Amino acid sequence: MSFANQALCVEHLIKHASELTTKVYPVPVEIDQNVARLKLDSMGVRIDKLTPEQEHYLASWSEGT
Repeated sequence: MSFANQALCVEHLIKHASELTTKVYPVPVEIDQNVARLKLDSMGVRIDKLTPEQEHYLASWSEGT
């Protein structure tokens, strides 16, 4: 999985080179989630999709314990 992330990130850097400055970038969320989904699919693992309310809750530091 790490090689898949690295390869897709290099592709992303090449495609978007003109838009990027010289610095360290995190793995784009879309790439990371796609690689994870493909790995889970290959293992026959299915996961639920979060509702918008669940996504909001997870992204918020003002809610929860």
